[in-house]
Amino acid sequence: MAEIEMRQLKQRLALSLDEKIKYSIDRIMEWYAYWGGLVYVAFSGGKDSTVLAHLVRSVYPDVPLVFCNTGLEFPESIKFINKFKDKNLIILKPKKTYQEVIDLYGYPIVSKKQAQYIHEVRVARSNTATKRLRLTGWTSKGTYSQIDKISKKWLYLVDSPIKVSDRCCNVMKKSPAKTYSKKTGRMAYTGIMVGEGKRRELTYLQNGCNSYDLKTPNSKPLAIWTEKNIWEYIKRFNVAYSKIYDKGYARTGCIYCGFGVHLEKGLNRFQRLKQTHPARWKYCMDKLGLREVMKVYGVPIEENQMCLRLNENI
Repeated sequence: MAEIEMRQLKQRLALSLDEKIKYSIDRIMEWYAYWGGLVYVAFSGGKDSTVLAHLVRSVYPDVPLVFCNTGLEFPESIKFINKFKDKNLIILKPKKTYQEVIDLYGYPIVSKKQAQYIHEVRVARSNTATKRLRLTGWTSKGTYSQIDKISKKWLYLVDSPIKVSDRCCNVMKKSPAKTYSKKTGRMAYTGIMVGEGKRRELTYLQNGCNSYDLKTPNSKPLAIWTEKNIWEYIKRFNVAYSKIYDKGYARTGCIYCGFGVHLEKGLNRFQRLKQTHPARWKYCMDKLGLREVMKVYGVPIEENQMCLRLNENI
């Protein structure tokens, strides 16, 4: 069954843009009908959610765009998002600041999975099953699981002077969205694509584009799209987008997020930030403590620095 689903996914990824548009609109309409129109677009101002919003509103013009203003967005993204203020834009805010989150839980570095495992070990009581699993891969039943342990490359972070955690996204984005959904009854369209990570591919294979039975139901109409498809759509339909992309950034998420930065080729996001937004760079390095974090992490922050650790897959 898994082989059939993977083959089907590969076939869908190879579809033309026109075919993908039709496929996505079908999923959008199914989701809308299932929830009786009580839906919304999770809108970040990034290119993916911008294309998603354009697609959804090509069918249902009145669907609200919901943006969670974490205070961590690029000013170019905020300027772009503000253009939708008179077009049914809902703005949410988290209960905690980024400073409070990193002080309480730790910094988002490496990957969500590795950060979660490192955090679990650091807060666990001695000799717990979870701690043993994350450090060694051995379960309480005596079986070995490579995917459930901290990568050997990142084990040193367990005893490092910096706190590491995956909790940032939950506090800053997911929690406000869940509260909004609970209050309004609306269910989200999200701009997630399977090519963004193995975990997202696995989720798609298990649940498809429209996940009705999850604890937090969500629709992923762009799941089978690629980044190339996104830019092709933007060009074809002359869709406005955040000008931060014109400054060389491949992503427009939270400015100070460290997930995956060690894998970036050429100038990484922090080296580029110093060039494009020097005041923001200085703030995160000195006020938020990222200078020391990146030093321990092994990631260069100056334009002329070489990467201190080899780029490797996690």
